[in-house]
Amino acid sequence: MNLESTRARRLSGVDAAFLYLERREIPLAIAGVFIFDRPIEFPAFVRRMEDRLPLLPRYRQVVVPPPFNLGYPTWEEYTRFDILQHIHAHSLPAPGGTEELSALAGRLFSQVMDRNKPLWEVHVVDGLSGGQGALIARVHHALADGIAGVSLLKIMFDTTPEGIRAIPKPPLRPAAPSAEPTLFDAMASAVHSSLQNMIAAEAALLDFGQALLTERMQTGLQGFLKLLPEWTRPVERLPFNKPCGGERKFCWTEIDFAGVQAIRDRLGGTVNEVVLTLVTRAIALYTRRHRQPVKGRFVRIVCPVSVREESQQGALGNQITFLPVVLPLDVADCAELLQAVTTRTEIMKSVRVAELVAIAGAWIGAAPPPVQALFWEGIPRVPLPVPLFNLICTNVPGSTTPLYALGRRMVASYPQVPTGYELGIGVAVQSYDGKLFFGLTADANVAPDVTRMRDFIQAAFRDLCRASGIRKRRRESATKRANPPAFSLAGSAD
Repeated sequence: MNLESTRARRLSGVDAAFLYLERREIPLAIAGVFIFDRPIEFPAFVRRMEDRLPLLPRYRQVVVPPPFNLGYPTWEEYTRFDILQHIHAHSLPAPGGTEELSALAGRLFSQVMDRNKPLWEVHVVDGLSGGQGALIARVHHALADGIAGVSLLKIMFDTTPEGIRAIPKPPLRPAAPSAEPTLFDAMASAVHSSLQNMIAAEAALLDFGQALLTERMQTGLQGFLKLLPEWTRPVERLPFNKPCGGERKFCWTEIDFAGVQAIRDRLGGTVNEVVLTLVTRAIALYTRRHRQPVKGRFVRIVCPVSVREESQQGALGNQITFLPVVLPLDVADCAELLQAVTTRTEIMKSVRVAELVAIAGAWIGAAPPPVQALFWEGIPRVPLPVPLFNLICTNVPGSTTPLYALGRRMVASYPQVPTGYELGIGVAVQSYDGKLFFGLTADANVAPDVTRMRDFIQAAFRDLCRASGIRKRRRESATKRANPPAFSLAGSAD
């Protein structure tokens, strides 16, 4: 058996963890709802994907368990591949509005993907009001993270209405039969994986140790000491932190990116920190709506962070770590809240907490793969007195210019992040063509009123605009008949 070939197809420890963690109550696929100015023709879209899918060989492969359960699973060619098992047509019931489309998305996001075939699917939706069309795409988290998932979007969409010329299909060569794996092969693969992760962990730990001597780290540690009282407080359950089932709801909204940039320019911080401020403010409003106090309370948010290098932008799989932040819920002034968020995130970045999380993950990966499988599969079954954190919020950059599918212009791109365990709501954000699009995933029983959180994000944006004086500047510029406003506060409430 060719061990080098097997290693190239083998899932990483992080990729495999998303398989081990998944169960009916925790569907682990990342997804997106994409809306177009006109309907997408199903047969033409199928032909488009058939022409372009050879550019992504892994999307024709299936996950195969490791021999003797000693290593990680591998990606193997799926000899019975049928593209119609992955692309499906749907017609919305009348009136074909936001409610009907979000209900369809919620049903699809509730499903655990079939591991007996390649782990991706696209749903072509017609019957939308206003003559629009939609695509709903899902990719299992074991196949790609938010950045790598863009690979599928690149073959689905074009940068111009005309598209590009058809891509010639490479000849399909049947995979050479491989020898039956032996016990020695399985053990060698498992040992190689453990050693790789151990070396990576030691290298990262050495780099972190050297960073301790830098001035930025020393300043950050001093700041972190001031945050210790917040970090040492027990995690409190917020209204949406309850055991989740498998049924999901999905809703969305959007705000103009220029408005976020204007807030950043006036009040400081980064785009990500403005987003975290909006989400924190919305959580505070949602918590008060549920008749719970916010005084002296904090929300613990985990933000996925890409560690993908420039040379790895086209690679599949997961190359992420996580940045945890503890943010106050009782700051009433939005400008002060943004400053509080900025201060805390800067401290966490300066002490390189995300790298510590990556190091911990690498050390877990140094354990024998069967032990890792038991560890990850056991986590959802272990009842904890309190959750480790309250919410996941991910922000993925998208195209700054319009995208097209079969000449139809994409007018909205709503991302989805999977959630479960005791995380009843998850928030995903993506920039696209001058807007920030928010997708909110919720457990249907834990947070059936997730649309309130969506509306509170809009309310928080309006409050933050007022706090930064943007409305006043717009009125003054209109009076002087200067350039038209660069953004509108009337984001979608649907």
